[in-house]
Amino acid sequence: MNNRSLCKPWEHRLSRRQLLGTAATGGAAMGLGALGGMLEPAIADELKKQEKQVIFIWMDGGISQLESWDPKPNTQFGGPFRPIPTSVPGVQFCELLQHTAKHMDKLSLVRSVRTQDNSHSAGVGRINRGDPKDRGVVYPYLGSAVSKLMGSTSSGLPPYVWVKPYSGGFKSFDAGFLGAKYGALALGDGQPPDNLLRHESISKEDDLARNELRLKFNRRYSERRRKEFTDANSYVYDVAHTLMERMDLFDESKVPKRDVERYGTHDLGRHMLLGRRLIEAGVRFVKVNSYHWDSHGDNFNASDSLVRQFDQPFAALIEDLDERGMLDNVLVIAMSEFGRTPKINSHVGRDHWPEAWSVCMAGANLHKGLVVGKTNNDGTFVDSEPYDIGHLFHTWFKALEVPEEKMEYVNNGQPLPVANEDCHAIKEILSVG
Repeated sequence: MNNRSLCKPWEHRLSRRQLLGTAATGGAAMGLGALGGMLEPAIADELKKQEKQVIFIWMDGGISQLESWDPKPNTQFGGPFRPIPTSVPGVQFCELLQHTAKHMDKLSLVRSVRTQDNSHSAGVGRINRGDPKDRGVVYPYLGSAVSKLMGSTSSGLPPYVWVKPYSGGFKSFDAGFLGAKYGALALGDGQPPDNLLRHESISKEDDLARNELRLKFNRRYSERRRKEFTDANSYVYDVAHTLMERMDLFDESKVPKRDVERYGTHDLGRHMLLGRRLIEAGVRFVKVNSYHWDSHGDNFNASDSLVRQFDQPFAALIEDLDERGMLDNVLVIAMSEFGRTPKINSHVGRDHWPEAWSVCMAGANLHKGLVVGKTNNDGTFVDSEPYDIGHLFHTWFKALEVPEEKMEYVNNGQPLPVANEDCHAIKEILSVG
């Protein structure tokens, strides 16, 4: 095997940008009450009626479609795992998805994804940005795009929250040309940002007076500076204040024991459970990250561990959203930057493969129990109409009912499409016109 096909360590280093600020500003946040099992009825009804949300499960490195959504049993590339039936007759998953298979009747699956980049450095950015044509600007990631196009929900909570292992803070990188305001508030290891709470030596009255002074300084400072930078700085303070009012979200002692058991005590289970609670609280877009899916070596043991860790909480998430009546308005997406090669390499691994892979979805305005597209018998190439990431972006925005008049950015007077304009929404998966 040519070692150049293996990833380099630098491709997996994580950004450690620091939080821009965490002091509180004046004003009251909307209280939503304890979350535990059910939402306050009025909030739940409002979210059910109109407010579209997204929970985006990102498996960094590339989940193998053959060990998950598109098994190829009894073929030269099929691997050791068996296919199992799902709740939709004729649709099979890999046996590692035994819990999720029971909920295929609520899922929408695209098995004919074909993209271009087979490296993490190029693929991650292109997939997360919807493959726009080169316009001389850095496009936003999906979470930032949704934050810009749809804003916060009526909860007043941050529109884009990223639950991830390792470091947290305010990540402006995702926002691209939209500006730092539309970055992600990252909860490192699912924890609130450092120094979020007011120090016990500072009274509430002193804190309010201090922030009044800060606001005056900000107004003076912003008079001669670009609005997008000063707005971003003030926005982070506003976000911090909102979270100060909702510290119950981070109190795991309030989570029912049954939920902890159903989602699992491993990182991905804990983080997906927090993601569900953030969606229930009213966050517009929640991204949940999982790393270490890059199985160039020992793919089958890696998949046996990782896919099972994903399967249990993902099935619980779909079940919970459905039981709460929220699945019709919450778009669920589970994907990576590409799939894995059907051919097994000399390290008993699978390499990067953007030519034919799968994306799993559920929820808002998507048909349930539907599989779109197929790969050939060996799983090497798409054997139906292929769909690139631009098609998926257009599909997601359509599912979220983003108005047509908002389906365009304006950057310094320059109109820009929200994703590759040569692509279109996948009509057969949508339940809206």
